Amino acid sequence: MIIIKNDREIELIARGGKILANILDELEKAIKPGTSTLYLENLAVRLIKEAGGRPSFLGYRSSVNERPFPTALCTSINDEVVHAPAIPPRILKEGDIIGIDIGMEYPLRQYKKPDWPLNPHSKEGGYFTDMARTVAVGKISNDLKKLIQVTKKSLDLAIKIIRPNISLREIGRVIQGYVEKNGFAVVRDLVGHGVGVKVHEDPQIPNYFIPDKSYDIKLKPGMVIAVEPMVNMGDWRVKFEADRFAIKTIDGKPSAHFEHTIAVTKDGCLVLTK
Repeated sequence: MIIIKNDREIELIARGGKILANILDELEKAIKPGTSTLYLENLAVRLIKEAGGRPSFLGYRSSVNERPFPTALCTSINDEVVHAPAIPPRILKEGDIIGIDIGMEYPLRQYKKPDWPLNPHSKEGGYFTDMARTVAVGKISNDLKKLIQVTKKSLDLAIKIIRPNISLREIGRVIQGYVEKNGFAVVRDLVGHGVGVKVHEDPQIPNYFIPDKSYDIKLKPGMVIAVEPMVNMGDWRVKFEADRFAIKTIDGKPSAHFEHTIAVTKDGCLVLTK
């Protein structure tokens, strides 16, 4: 079921999104050769707590049978596409790229008197935002620079077309077309999603075009979605690591990932994690 948010809910999600974007900016500043993923994790947890939020990935499980995710950050290095935990710690090296995926619930029930009732779907009461960015560690190769630039640009192009009555299939068409035109491949086993009331909501948002018209879901005002192209330098296929969290490219080639939380408005859209 797709959950439509009202103006007040979108305003709360936007407050959290702005805070989350500032936190990710601080994390990016800390990324350099010799930085530990554990350092980034501890920094993220501290900044989220100081802001009056809660890391939404820490302890997250999509079903009762799954192991809870062990960290606040996904720190995916080089051929890791997504979902690599920040522990056990790893040291970043010159020439690496790292995808930082971060989510937050905000504001919590105990955080200063809210202006209106908070999210009844969460025991903490807050609303969820989600974003990701791939960052160079020191100097990187021109091929890696292009991979990062193309992945970011594919998200920017998708955002430009988001408005009421646009089909999710068109978002996938724009992303896939631009990525493949530049010689890279879009991951097809992982998708974006609705967000806001819950960490993950309907609908799923593929980053590639689905010919089947039965998936012709149209955007409506009040939808809040996380669009997140994941782009590989080689084959689009992926595999799970032994820990069942990290997902890697099947051929060991690098991958990049960018994500924003976006609200659909009657006139277009708002990027809430700007």
